[in-house]
Amino acid sequence: MKILSRIYLILVFIFLYAPIAVMILISFNSGESTTEMQGLSLYWYREMLRDSATLEALRNTLVLSISSAVISTVVGTLAAVGIHKMRNRFMRGAVMSVTNIPMMNPDIVTGISLMLLFVFVGTLLGLESYLSFWTLLIAHVTFNLPYVILSVLPKLKQMDKNIPEAALDLGCTPIQSFFKVELPFIMPGVVTGLIMAFTLSFDDFVISNFTSGSSFETLTIHIYSMIKKSVKPDIYALSTLIFAAVLLLLVVYNMSDRSERADAKTEKRRTLRFRGKEGGAAK
Repeated sequence: MKILSRIYLILVFIFLYAPIAVMILISFNSGESTTEMQGLSLYWYREMLRDSATLEALRNTLVLSISSAVISTVVGTLAAVGIHKMRNRFMRGAVMSVTNIPMMNPDIVTGISLMLLFVFVGTLLGLESYLSFWTLLIAHVTFNLPYVILSVLPKLKQMDKNIPEAALDLGCTPIQSFFKVELPFIMPGVVTGLIMAFTLSFDDFVISNFTSGSSFETLTIHIYSMIKKSVKPDIYALSTLIFAAVLLLLVVYNMSDRSERADAKTEKRRTLRFRGKEGGAAK
């Protein structure tokens, strides 16, 4: 059984990562073929960096992703705190059900509904252009919020309720108690929600395609327009750089998470030793 489980695990990893390995290999191809390797070269990376349209789409995507991730993290964290402090279970369940709708809803339905909403509001306001960067930003914040809320809520449930109350008893205001006590405790969940929101926003195509105007083009839409014309290894080079950036981000986050866990274990050991010494002194 162990051998079969290992074989199954290896097959799963091959199925998941073989396409990425092929993509990375083809990105270093010296020729234009996407099926045959004609030599190793950085030619397509240089061509990609010379493409002003691709660089502009990348800049737009970074601005959009960072903006939507920051806004979603701030609003989602505050919403998670509010949901956590709700006394009425029925009301909390209703709010959580509404929160989960953007996650369960198909992207194409969300994109079309948001587009119709923006066109309707733009018609009422008499705007010349209904869709722009701002409509795209609102759409990305909308589908990012549930992921941030679901990342922060478990940390709030793990936190001891007596800690914020103790801070209030020691003279802190509710706002000071949140920033000095609650926020540091839930920070891993906040960081997780921020990274997830950035990745989802960077990767989105369907909703962006329906809610973006002609003046603002994201990287996914730009790649889609490039694929419709012809597929060249410069697309693979761009995708490889994106994959490397996301992988580096995950490695940095995992390292910081491990260091936080190690610090928490060290602090717990110190507390236990201190309590042991106190118990020994009392005896």
